[in-house]
Amino acid sequence: MSEPLFIGVDIGTQGTKAALYTLSGKQIASGFEPSVLYRPQDGAVEQNPDEMLGSVLRTVSDVIQKSKINPKDVGAVGIDAQMAGILAVDKDYNAVTPYDSWLDTRCAPYIDVMKNQAEEHIIKTTGGQVSFAHGPKLLWWKNERPETYKKIAKFILPSAYVTGKMCGLTAEEAYIDDTHIHFSGFGDIINRKWDSNLLADFSIDENKLPKMVRPSQLVGSLTSDMAHVCGLLEGTPLIAGCGDSAASSFGAAVTSPGIIYDVAGTASIFSCSTDSFFPDTKHKTLFCPRSVVEGLWIPLAYISGGGMCLEWFRDITGLDFLRLDRLAGEAHCGDTPYFIPHFSGRACPNNSNLHGSFTGLANSHTKGHMFRSVMESIAFEYSIYFSVLNEANPAIIPSCAYAVGGGSKSAVFNQIKADVLGTKYIPLSNSDTAAYGAAMLAAYGTEHFKDIRDAVHKETDAAVITPDIRNTELYIDKIKTYEKLLKSMELIY
Repeated sequence: MSEPLFIGVDIGTQGTKAALYTLSGKQIASGFEPSVLYRPQDGAVEQNPDEMLGSVLRTVSDVIQKSKINPKDVGAVGIDAQMAGILAVDKDYNAVTPYDSWLDTRCAPYIDVMKNQAEEHIIKTTGGQVSFAHGPKLLWWKNERPETYKKIAKFILPSAYVTGKMCGLTAEEAYIDDTHIHFSGFGDIINRKWDSNLLADFSIDENKLPKMVRPSQLVGSLTSDMAHVCGLLEGTPLIAGCGDSAASSFGAAVTSPGIIYDVAGTASIFSCSTDSFFPDTKHKTLFCPRSVVEGLWIPLAYISGGGMCLEWFRDITGLDFLRLDRLAGEAHCGDTPYFIPHFSGRACPNNSNLHGSFTGLANSHTKGHMFRSVMESIAFEYSIYFSVLNEANPAIIPSCAYAVGGGSKSAVFNQIKADVLGTKYIPLSNSDTAAYGAAMLAAYGTEHFKDIRDAVHKETDAAVITPDIRNTELYIDKIKTYEKLLKSMELIY
């Protein structure tokens, strides 16, 4: 019998990636399809759920064709996806709303509603602060689109929608896996259930919410119609899957406490694994989600569209990233202006009125100085996030930082972060760890591993980047000034 193979699919903001792996983690083939984002009005960012489904079926089919494997050798499929947005289905599991993206800011008024009414309870219970996520979005649909709300049987996530359609699930079988609870607004993350008090506070019908499951749980098998389209066999098992950041950290082998994990992608995500639950009621900055590894937590914060700031500067200058990277490396860290990266409002802590800006510009500043300041602003935010975590748990002394995503390919960017955080940086050679994590989660869910930690391993072939102490000392004062700028900007808007 051939070695079992596993498919992981990552439904990201920029696109959908499917990849085929051996049990030992070797990638055999992959496929990618760009996403289509719709912006029907100011503040609105949507995707079509069935276009998401189609992208998964097509990329899986592409992988099967490229690899020329026998589909019977595929042991299971795992799907991860964007986490903070929601969509909804009717009783027949057909989408009745678009995917309300994590980039969509229309729910901002309901963030204030939830904060004013039950902010501390929400943070303590869900593990997450109130932000552009499920709770405010659900209230937006309830109050701003009441006719659509009446048709909704269940609010679900993209990973659950696609998996459910591929398995032929009904609305009563709809689920949310527990790596999403910190974004839910109404979930009890410790007990993995909906919090009746929060539901009552905001008049939410629990019947419109899905059941909670573990990410590795088998939820169904591929229907004949879906098998015909994607090239797999009818009956191929599918697991529940998880959020993209959960899959990514798992795929990077963040399976024990004390590892900083940096996802330098569309959203710039900073996390540090711990073995204890940490609800950030004081600073309201960190989310504390569950890892797919039982008993492990991944406190995190992110810049909504941090990577987009780098793309924005590339586009307005007309220079490619390689050229900008070289120019930024030539600029000294003590000479740069300041940049605020919150084009869509600050997510952690939430402030939807904060906007992006350059400050302290002089006629001596070049494109290299400015691009470096964009990079530095993301590192400064990371420093703020880590200080919040370290204040609550001084015992956390990270051994290193793993870096993935497009930004991790920049040695300059990695050096800046290493200098700011004062820790060594290790860019992983497989920077797209989400699909790998989803595939290995599927292998674990189908009992090919006894211990989930044995399912993954990290790969790095780049030099470990050590912090330059001289720059670290310079950045201490710059971070303090950056924090003052944030406060002053909050007063302006």
